[in-house]
Amino acid sequence: MTSKSPLNNSNITLDKEEIGVIYRKTERLTLLILMVALPLFGVVYLYDTSGNLNWDLPRLPGFIHGFLIGFSVVFLIGQYLIFHQKLKLTFSSEHLLEKVRIYSEATNQRYLFLFIVSIFATIGLLFNQNPVYTVIFAVTLVFFSLAKPSPDRMARLMKLKKEDRELIREASRPRDN
Repeated sequence: MTSKSPLNNSNITLDKEEIGVIYRKTERLTLLILMVALPLFGVVYLYDTSGNLNWDLPRLPGFIHGFLIGFSVVFLIGQYLIFHQKLKLTFSSEHLLEKVRIYSEATNQRYLFLFIVSIFATIGLLFNQNPVYTVIFAVTLVFFSLAKPSPDRMARLMKLKKEDRELIREASRPRDN
């Protein structure tokens, strides 16, 4: 067990503050991406299902249609695999702060992949009105939901000890200004 010296406590306080900053930046990015992706797809989906509007948009050529579907599926699978591969790096790290940095970078990258998929789905639905794009977006929403950072999710995925779990939970709480 580590000793509770003043120096050790100040390091824990500094780590907690830095973890809080990292957590809030990651959370802010994930919410921003969702705030852009959801309304964009929502407007296109409503346009597609209304039947009242006709923007006379050209249909995408077959190879672009195939590209959008294919790359969407590849990105959906890839974001999952890459995230979990990067997450394994946290198991070899001793320091909680480093683990949180790795988790944050992996989550940011994952959300950017998911954002790209949501844009592909939006463009595909807009130009081709194919319900496959709605399914792709629905799967993307599931991953958005599963990937959203939370203290409990971070602790579970990084397999943290009880004291580190509590430190993450404290660091993620809103600051009193």
